[in-house]
Amino acid sequence: MAARAAVGPRIPQRLACRQLLRAPGDQPELGTWNLKKARVRCAPMRLLTRYQLRECLTALVYCFGAFLMLWIAFDLFSELRDLQESRLRGIDIVEHYFFRIPEFLPVAVPVALLLALLYALTNHARHNEITAMRAAGVSLWRVTLPYLALATLAALALFFVNEYVSPKSGVRAEEILTRRVQKTTGGQRHLVKDLKFHNSRPGEDRHWHAGIYNPRTAEMHRVHVLWTLAGGAQRDITAERAVYTNGVWVFHGVRELRRDHAQDPTLTPVAHPVLRLPEFTETPEEIRSEIDISERFRARASFKTRRADLPIGLILDYLRLHPNPRRDVSAWLRTKLHGRIAGPLACVVVVVIAVPFAARSGRRNVFVGVAASIVIFFAYYLLQQLGFAYGEAGGIPPWVGAWLPNILFTAVGLWMMVRVR
Repeated sequence: MAARAAVGPRIPQRLACRQLLRAPGDQPELGTWNLKKARVRCAPMRLLTRYQLRECLTALVYCFGAFLMLWIAFDLFSELRDLQESRLRGIDIVEHYFFRIPEFLPVAVPVALLLALLYALTNHARHNEITAMRAAGVSLWRVTLPYLALATLAALALFFVNEYVSPKSGVRAEEILTRRVQKTTGGQRHLVKDLKFHNSRPGEDRHWHAGIYNPRTAEMHRVHVLWTLAGGAQRDITAERAVYTNGVWVFHGVRELRRDHAQDPTLTPVAHPVLRLPEFTETPEEIRSEIDISERFRARASFKTRRADLPIGLILDYLRLHPNPRRDVSAWLRTKLHGRIAGPLACVVVVVIAVPFAARSGRRNVFVGVAASIVIFFAYYLLQQLGFAYGEAGGIPPWVGAWLPNILFTAVGLWMMVRVR
C-alpha cells in the first residue's frame, strides 16, 4: 500500500496513466488501482512513448552541449600556439571549430546518449515510474523500444555525417587554418610532389610517377607510366603533362617506347603531340585515396588514439586500385573499414547496456547514473582501443578488432535485460 501511494500522485501527473491502469467502472480518484482488470489502451501508450522521449531528449541536448563546449575549450587551449602561428582572427577560429564539429560527433553522440539515458532512467526508477510501467503490463522490452528507435536514428545520422559531411568539413577546416599563410607559400599547399603509385588490378599492371600532381584539377606534370601488357609487352610513356578530361586521361608532349613481347630486345620509339588513353581506368578519386591512405599509413605511429577516421568510399577506392595490398596495409585498412560501420552502432549498444543497468528497482540518486555512464564509457573506450590496436597489427581478424566492444557490451546488456526482475 505504501508503494502504491508513492506511485499514485506522480504517475497521473507525469505519465498520464490513469486510463492505462484504471479498470472499467472504477472511480477516477487517485489510488483506486485494479491491476487484475486493467487493460492497456493504445493512446496512453503513445503518451508514455512521448514522455520517455521527451525526458531523454532533454537530457541529451544538455549533455551534448556540455561535451561540445568542453571539447572546444580543451582543444583550443592545446592548439592555441598553432592557431597563433596560422595568424587566425577571432572569426576565423569560430569558423574553424564550426567545421570541425563533425569530427567530434563519433565520440560525443554515443557518450551523450549514454549519459542522457542513464540520467533519465535513473530518475524514472527513483520515482518508481519504471515499477508502475511494469505493473501496468509494460514489459522492459517495450520500455526499451523508444530508446532503440532514437538510437537507430542517431546511428543512421552519424553514419551519414561520417561519410558525406565530415570529409568535406575537414577539408574546409584545414583551408581556414591555412588561409592567412597561403600568401607566403604561393597558394601551392594542395599540390602533391613526386607522386608514385601502382595499379595492380588484373590486366592493368601500370606504374605511375608524376613530378607534380594537382588533385583539384586532376592534372599531372612530368609524367611517366610503365604499362606491362599481357604476354610481356610494354609501353613506356613519358609526357610533359596529363589531364583527366571527360573520363579519359589525355597526355600532351608524349614520347613512348614500345616492346611488342617479352623476348623482344628492341624498343620502338613513338612520338605523339596528344595521346588519349581510354584504357587507363585510374580515376582522380582512386588517386586521391592512394595519396590520403599512404600518408595516413606512414604517419599511423604518430596518432595518439586509434579510430576509424577513413571514409568507406575512400577505402573502397584504394582497394579497387590495390585488390591485394600488403598484409600490414590490409589489416590496418580493413580494421578501419569495419570500425567505420561499427562506430555509429555504438548508439544502439549504449541503449542495450543502459536500460537494464538503470531499470533495477529501488530509489537511487540521479548522480549514480552519471557515475555509471563514466565507468561504462571508459570500459568501452579501452576495449575499442585494444581491439583497434590488435586488429590493425594483424594480431586478430580485422572484423573482431573493430566489433569487439559492440559484441561484448551487447552480450552483457542482453544478459542483464533477461535477469532484470
